[in-house]
Amino acid sequence: MTQLHLWLRHESRTTERRTPVVPSDARRLVESGMRLTVEDSPQRIFPTEAYEAVGCRIAEAGSWVSAPPDAVIVGLKELPDEPAELVHRHVFFGHAYKRQPGAEALLRRFAAGGGALLDLEYLVDDDGRRLAAFGYWAGYLGAALAVLHHRGGLGTPLRPTSKEELEAELRSSEGELTALVIGALGRSGRGARVALGEAGIEPTCWDLAETRELDRPALLEHELMVNTVLTTRPIPPFLTDKDLDEPGRRLRTLADVTVDVGSPLNVLPVYDTTTDWVHPVRRLREAPPLDLIAIDNLPSLLPREASTDFSAALLPPLLAFGPAESWARSGGPWGRCLDRFHETCRELGIELGIDDTEVRNV
Repeated sequence: MTQLHLWLRHESRTTERRTPVVPSDARRLVESGMRLTVEDSPQRIFPTEAYEAVGCRIAEAGSWVSAPPDAVIVGLKELPDEPAELVHRHVFFGHAYKRQPGAEALLRRFAAGGGALLDLEYLVDDDGRRLAAFGYWAGYLGAALAVLHHRGGLGTPLRPTSKEELEAELRSSEGELTALVIGALGRSGRGARVALGEAGIEPTCWDLAETRELDRPALLEHELMVNTVLTTRPIPPFLTDKDLDEPGRRLRTLADVTVDVGSPLNVLPVYDTTTDWVHPVRRLREAPPLDLIAIDNLPSLLPREASTDFSAALLPPLLAFGPAESWARSGGPWGRCLDRFHETCRELGIELGIDDTEVRNV
């Protein structure tokens, strides 16, 4: 059996501090017989030396473009714009299957080079449950930032911190407010509820039962709202521009953890661009005021905790990665990822140029 070669790339986004594989789990992969190359990355929360100490080979940042063709490139966020042709199998959050801006262009880069996207968002078990996700920490941070902003205590620009430091800020913040978490029973919703609890807030919790027939006036009665809903099919939006213009609206702070901006599945089509670490809050309405927080890499603000949890969840699928030709027979999580890539390319009319069997044997 050919030795699996994983290549952990440096993240090109300057505010990305996380990693999908922490050094302690890198040791497990190396001990299992895998070859693991790690790109040097001064912004990664774990130092490069920690990977080298557990048997990883170190490479220059961005050198994945010239990695051996059979290497599997592992990352988290978006790829740089070059090269135009992607020849490797890539494991990361591609955000390419819900018609997001730039999605088709990304998939065409894979088609041009003969590579494949194994999107971490679609790495699921037999029941469709995500195997590795940052949802809890995204919800936690979305709610935490919303509370601190609402109470006048959010410092900018944002900077990475620790859970203990952030908890201390939440506990010391003051001010009564009514809060709503939509999607409260999921990973992100649970994280949001925990953060609100640290701030002394008992939120209203809505999930599927409460959103089938949404009580929009009740929603607008809350001063703070955290949306954690990720939908895979079109549903009526939770908020519209008309709702934001209601003179009696009490809603003042909106944290969108899902950040599906640009997608036709977006349940909050009231804004068209995300916010960021430098400018985390955007004013959507002046009278009455309404502020938005919509940051698409929230867990990177708690990079150590978020990376450690994610890596622990991703480790079993990586250990079971196996040869690509086995996916055609048994399916499994990685096979389903590859199938989703093929299906979306076909739906968009993207010609891969090779059949599924050939791609599985890349």
